[in-house]
Amino acid sequence: MARVKRGNVSRKRHKKILKLAKGFRGSLSKLYRPAHQAVLHALSNSTRDRKRKKRDFRRLWIARINAALGPFSTSYSTFINLLKKKEIEINRKSLSEIAIRRPDVFSDVVQFTKS
Repeated sequence: MARVKRGNVSRKRHKKILKLAKGFRGSLSKLYRPAHQAVLHALSNSTRDRKRKKRDFRRLWIARINAALGPFSTSYSTFINLLKKKEIEINRKSLSEIAIRRPDVFSDVVQFTKS
């Protein structure tokens, strides 16, 4: 049976992990074992947080819309319900941007939904 030398394989695997760990602090970017653990954690965190980012932004948009509705003495839930009844299809991201950048247009939208 032929002899198998594994130097190239393990070096490539180690270099791949250390490349992913570039920028980590201390031994987490220099030594293979701690770098491997840190990379595994970082990859699982990034996978989870890609899903979480969508949730977080939706919460932010809803909070902004609700805050902008304060002067109109309307809650967020009633405002969204009125939008659906009037068949106005503006997503929450756009509504929050309008509320921040163009309060006059936002007030027109609120008045239209109330009428």
